[in-house]
Amino acid sequence: MNYESTRGNSPAVSSAEAIKLGIAPDGGLFVPEKNTTLSQQEILDLVPLSYTGRALAILKPYLTDFTEGELLECVEAAYGGGKFDSVDVAPVKLLTPDLSILELWHGPTCAFKDMALQILPQFLVRAVTKTSEKAQIVILVATSGDTGKAALDGFADVKGTSIIVFFPQEGVSEVQRMQMVTQEGKNVSVIAVKGNFDDAQSGVKQVFGDKDFNAKLNSEGLSLSSANSINWGRLVPQIVYYFSAYADLLKTGAINDGERINFVIPTGNFGNILAGYYARVMGLPINRLICAANANNVLTDFIRTGTYNRNRDFLKTNSPSMDILISSNLERLLYEITGRNAEKIRQWMNLLKDEGAYTVDPETMELITSVFWSDFADDRETLETIKDVWEQHNYLMDTHTAVAVNVLEKYRTSTGDTTKAVIASTASPFKFNESVARAIMGSEAILGKTDFELLNDLASFTGWQVPRGLRGLDQRPVLHQEVTGKGQIGEAVKKVLLP
Repeated sequence: MNYESTRGNSPAVSSAEAIKLGIAPDGGLFVPEKNTTLSQQEILDLVPLSYTGRALAILKPYLTDFTEGELLECVEAAYGGGKFDSVDVAPVKLLTPDLSILELWHGPTCAFKDMALQILPQFLVRAVTKTSEKAQIVILVATSGDTGKAALDGFADVKGTSIIVFFPQEGVSEVQRMQMVTQEGKNVSVIAVKGNFDDAQSGVKQVFGDKDFNAKLNSEGLSLSSANSINWGRLVPQIVYYFSAYADLLKTGAINDGERINFVIPTGNFGNILAGYYARVMGLPINRLICAANANNVLTDFIRTGTYNRNRDFLKTNSPSMDILISSNLERLLYEITGRNAEKIRQWMNLLKDEGAYTVDPETMELITSVFWSDFADDRETLETIKDVWEQHNYLMDTHTAVAVNVLEKYRTSTGDTTKAVIASTASPFKFNESVARAIMGSEAILGKTDFELLNDLASFTGWQVPRGLRGLDQRPVLHQEVTGKGQIGEAVKKVLLP
């Protein structure tokens, strides 16, 4: 399987090369040259397998220049060895007969990003060897909170790599910030940005696009790559958990063979929901992919109208990992759904860059709405949903998961569709403990409390355990204190790499 750029001006490359590069030389994103599919029998064959076995089956057709033995090493290193606090890795919890929760936060950093970022370093070190790369790989990451820590944890002290993470100084929770700035590792750097996530992401993209700077790095034996979901090696592992969830529902008898289900995904950069789209293309019986947004509802507006317009106020919400106005992975969907029309993609992406908005044609819009549906939840609705689910089901969820539950209710009311649904739960409720505690314990109970005091209060109130990845976090020494302006990200990278 080779990979081509969504912009159409770069040669096709192997999966190893695509993973190593992260982003195509023409600024586009790598996508597989052709579709791969699984038969219904092959989906049934996943049912008795462990998560690692399921991962191997899904990854093989996409990563054909990796041997089966190499892929097995990758999945076992990522998901074995007690790294995840659930033997199922991504367990499915039945909330009601027609609603299940896919818990994607049992990894070391308590967020769904672990599902991909525990395995990406495994892919990358092998890709470097396969492509005869001699340079040290430098991973650049812009994060809205969870990707940063998951990438740092995955790449810390990985031979032949270094990693620099940029996060919005005022745009992450205190728990997320402490997870990053206390990260150990000789090859890691963490830098706060005076701006929002889009500022950080745009700055990192500019570094990738700076040909002179990249040439200088290459002369110094360094080569840039990405751990954001623009990297295919980060996206492809996410396809696995859609199949795994379906297999678990079959295993428990919650659904019948071939039954179509809906997935509801809290969505910011569009990578998580795009993985669901690829699962659907592969043959997984998915009826609708429901895009759940917060008040930064640029994706909801796009899916409803066909116009993507980032020219709007950037809002800070209690679901900060979705506080994004430029959803990079949407480019991949548009490329696929337009029949791989690179000319259209270039046109739309140039309009987005220059004018901040573009509108797709009616045919593309019709194809999008045949698969996707979207709505959003504001902060008040998010907290109310957390409280309602706790009181009705004794189930604790974080703010992003609550957005998805709220949007599912709106979907069912709007469409009358009662198809069984799976919510992609993207973070442990303890990772956003201030909001969760406020929702179920009341505002008075959190007055004057730090995020870390609330961890223990929330555990005591609910009887749920604080995840091991968050225990004692406030006692760890702060190792990274650098701050940079939103227009100075390139200079910050130079300072780290070329002191």
